[in-house]
Amino acid sequence: MKTIIVPVDFSEHSEYALKAAAALAKKRDSEILALHMLDMHVASMNESGSYHQEQTAFLLQFAKKRFHNFLKKEYLEDVKVTPIIKHFKVFSEVNEVAKKENADLIVMGSHGATGLKELFLGSNTEKVIRFSEIPVMIVKNDLENFDFEEVVYATDFSRESIGAYLQTKSIVDDLGGKLHVLYVNTPYDNFKTTAEMHQMAAEFLIAAEGNAEKLKEVSFVCDRTIEKGILNFANSVGADLIAVSTHGRKGLSHVFRGSLSEDIANHATLPILTVKM
Repeated sequence: MKTIIVPVDFSEHSEYALKAAAALAKKRDSEILALHMLDMHVASMNESGSYHQEQTAFLLQFAKKRFHNFLKKEYLEDVKVTPIIKHFKVFSEVNEVAKKENADLIVMGSHGATGLKELFLGSNTEKVIRFSEIPVMIVKNDLENFDFEEVVYATDFSRESIGAYLQTKSIVDDLGGKLHVLYVNTPYDNFKTTAEMHQMAAEFLIAAEGNAEKLKEVSFVCDRTIEKGILNFANSVGADLIAVSTHGRKGLSHVFRGSLSEDIANHATLPILTVKM
């Protein structure tokens, strides 16, 4: 994990993300690219060309000064931080920067449980996730512990999620954590017997890793909803992070049906790692 991108809007939540990224960077000697996007679309449509150029120059200098002050943090000492300013809020550019810089991870802040409802209604975080081709970590609080030792990855063991599983496994190994692979069995939707769950998991692991040796490490839980199963299990193992898969531009769609990802993000206080399938 050599390069981490942190979108910055100077809010306290983007500082939470910056602090988390700094902790990761110090442990892995990574570089942080702090990315700020100026909101200039309205001005470009309403103002004359000459005035717009003056306004752009003024806002750019103001952003540079604000960036300089924002990055004066003790937790950034001994961390290589490169500020990047884009002139417009084009969220696909986050992914373009990630590709250009060969970045490994995007870490960004988002609001707490109530505010996170906006995340799935067109907010900045959701837009970044839709375009991102690399994993995105969502940080919602000022974390005291930056050691992601226990990570829960919930899956339905579908073939399309194999790539996301392997990438999540690689990230967790790099973080030095333990990956808890979880399947939630519910009474109302596609209920499976114990034998059926084990067979499905074994076939998935054989396809993903060439063997089913890790079957003994897979957890199967029953709960009234998949969301409750994930959150209850994460609480029971003292998880530091919950990982989910996304379909990228198809929306923040989880390997499960419905609005599960939305529900988890709205109700979980833990950081969430999204990995594109």
